[in-house]
Amino acid sequence: MSRFSSGLKSTAFGLGLALGMLGTANAGTDLTVYTAVEAEDLKKYAARFNEDHPDININWVRDSTGIVTAKLLAEKENPRADIIWGLAATSLLLMKGEGMLLPYAPAGLDKLDSKFSDKSSPPSWTGMDAWVAAVCVNTVEAGKHNLPTPASWKDLTDPVYKGHLAMPNPNSSGTGFLDVSSWLQIFGEDGGWAFMDQLHENIDHYTHSGSKPCKQAARGEVAIGISFAFRGAKSKAKGAPLEIIIPTEGIGWDMEATAIVKGTKKLDAAKTLADWSVTEKANQMYNEGYAVIGIQRLAKPVKYFPDNIPEMMIDNDFEWAAQNRKRILAKWQSRYDSKSEPKS
Repeated sequence: MSRFSSGLKSTAFGLGLALGMLGTANAGTDLTVYTAVEAEDLKKYAARFNEDHPDININWVRDSTGIVTAKLLAEKENPRADIIWGLAATSLLLMKGEGMLLPYAPAGLDKLDSKFSDKSSPPSWTGMDAWVAAVCVNTVEAGKHNLPTPASWKDLTDPVYKGHLAMPNPNSSGTGFLDVSSWLQIFGEDGGWAFMDQLHENIDHYTHSGSKPCKQAARGEVAIGISFAFRGAKSKAKGAPLEIIIPTEGIGWDMEATAIVKGTKKLDAAKTLADWSVTEKANQMYNEGYAVIGIQRLAKPVKYFPDNIPEMMIDNDFEWAAQNRKRILAKWQSRYDSKSEPKS
């Protein structure tokens, strides 16, 4: 993970200081919250929480999943975060294995769907919502280049797409990692790497953000972005000429989840946030952007999300993905990193 250290101070930590002002200005407990939630949603998350708990000020430290994960691991012996609110469950499983999380059963845990919680008792983390892989196709750009609309992952290996694809680097992006780990499960280890070898031939570049490929497709900078459905739906709602494709082989997914960092000196406030994160109010807030949430009976359809998402989500083996994360990332880095964008 040391390859991330050079960028951490200038990205996650610096952005965290800037975003700290998104909490309320009320006097009270300051809570340092690490997150990979989309930056545009942080103000809303803090405001909704503060409607019920105005005495706790959220100071955000936000970056892409891989960067936040690396930062937390680097701080293992001297943790700076009090709680994590919105990071991939696969990352939290990795930290659980390192003994970095404080097991805690939030009030209301029994209302969550069973897959939205760590299996230990008490759990080390609880889920919020699921984000799923998707392919964002700019229909205007695809038309200019006579690109057919892909229906499957395998379709994207057709040479007709050469230079027209972007996807996230899994070392930086949780979306990138869920793509890679799901392909290895869908196609098997050998088949998965063979698929990625072919896909790599058509990739123009790898980004360090999970949402960026779809944002680039929305702006017409690439014809096709491998990203996630949340970003595609948001961009389409703003008028982007996007078609959101759910590949026929099935889609990878991960959960945004919450966990208390062991060693926090703000334990009462951290428990308060953990409790709130599993409430019906919080789940209704997650549902404003995500079709699959921890209390699924509350979920309402999300505009522009394909309606077949739940049945297309693969039976994701989170434990396997977490246990093999380091090996998978190292192999991906050695094979494909030459096309990654420079880190800012």
